[in-house]
Amino acid sequence: MQIKHLLLVVIIALVAASCVTRTEARREGCQIKVGIVFDIGGKNDRSFNAAAWEGVQRAEKDLPICLYDVEPGNPTSIEPAMRAYAEKGFDLIIGVGFAQGPILKRVATDYPNIKFAIVDGVILEDDGKTPKPNVASLVFREHEGSYLVGMIAAEKSKTGVLGFLGGMDIGLIHRFQKGYEEGAKSVNPNARIITNYVGVTDGAWNNPGKGKELALAQIEKGADVIFTAAGNSGLGAFDAVEQYGKNANGEANKFVIGVDSNQNAVKPGFVLTSMVKRVDNAVYDVVKEVLSGKFEGGFHTFGLDKDGVAYALDQYNKPLISEQTLQDAEAAKAKIVAGDIKVTDAMNN
Repeated sequence: MQIKHLLLVVIIALVAASCVTRTEARREGCQIKVGIVFDIGGKNDRSFNAAAWEGVQRAEKDLPICLYDVEPGNPTSIEPAMRAYAEKGFDLIIGVGFAQGPILKRVATDYPNIKFAIVDGVILEDDGKTPKPNVASLVFREHEGSYLVGMIAAEKSKTGVLGFLGGMDIGLIHRFQKGYEEGAKSVNPNARIITNYVGVTDGAWNNPGKGKELALAQIEKGADVIFTAAGNSGLGAFDAVEQYGKNANGEANKFVIGVDSNQNAVKPGFVLTSMVKRVDNAVYDVVKEVLSGKFEGGFHTFGLDKDGVAYALDQYNKPLISEQTLQDAEAAKAKIVAGDIKVTDAMNN
C-alpha cells in the first residue's frame, strides 16, 4: 500500500509541475485557473472530447483564464490528474464523460471548496437524490436531436433499412438509439433499424476497426444510412461507407451520420449530417459562470430549446438533403420544443 501511495503522490507532483509550466507559457495574470481532464479517446477524437476542447479553447481566447488540459491515456490516470488540479487550488475542474463520474465525485467530496463540472454525468450526494453543490452536471437531451437525424435518414434511405452503431452498451447511448428509431419511424413506419454496439467497456469508444467491421455488416444487411454514437470507434463507419463509393451522378451510395461534433467534413459527401451536441457551449458557459461568480451546482440541461442539440447543415452536406426534408425536420423541432411531440428518453424507461 505504501508503494501505491508513493506512486500516486509522484504522479500528482509530475502533473502539477507540468501544469505550472504550461500556464506560465500561456498567460500571466489570469483571474481563474481551469483544468480539463479528457477521457481516453483524447481531445482530438473529432467527436465528444473535441467539442469540449473547442469550448475551453474559446474560453481561453475570450476570457482571462489560465487553461490546463490532460489526456490521461488510460482510466487509472484520470484521478491523479484531477487531484493534481485540486491540490493546486484550481477554480474549476472539468471531467469529460460519464465514466469519470465516480472519480469526480470522490475528488469533489474531498475538495468541497473547489468547483467541478462533468460533461454527460450526474453527480449526486450519497442519498442518490440531492445534487452535489460544488459540481455542475452538464447533460443533454440527445434523444431530441437523434429524432431529427432519424427523420433525415429515413427520408434519404432508398432501402428502408438504417443502421445504428453505438459505442459502449449503456443507457446514455440507448437514448441516441431510441430517438433515432422514433424519428425514422415517424417518416417510414416500416423502417428497419439494425443496431450494434462496439462493446461493454471503456475500450468501446476507441476501436475504429471494430466500428468499421460492424458498419460493413450492417450495409451487407441492407443499411444505406448509419448513425454512429460511438466516439472514436464511429470513425470506422465513415471508412465503411466511403468504401462503397459514389454512383454515376456523383452521390454516395451509402451514408453515415456523425455525432457530438460537426463531422460533415470528415468524409465530405458521405456524411449525411451530424447530430451535434453543443458540448462546446456548455463548457464555455460553465467557465464563464465561475469567472463571474455565478456558478451553480446541479443539473444544467441542454436540449433543442436551447440549441443544446441539433443536426448540422453546412456546405458539405446541404446538397444531400432536400428542402422538403429540412422543412419536415424544422417542423418536428418546433413540435418537440412545444411539447407536441414527446420523444422517448430511454434513460427514464
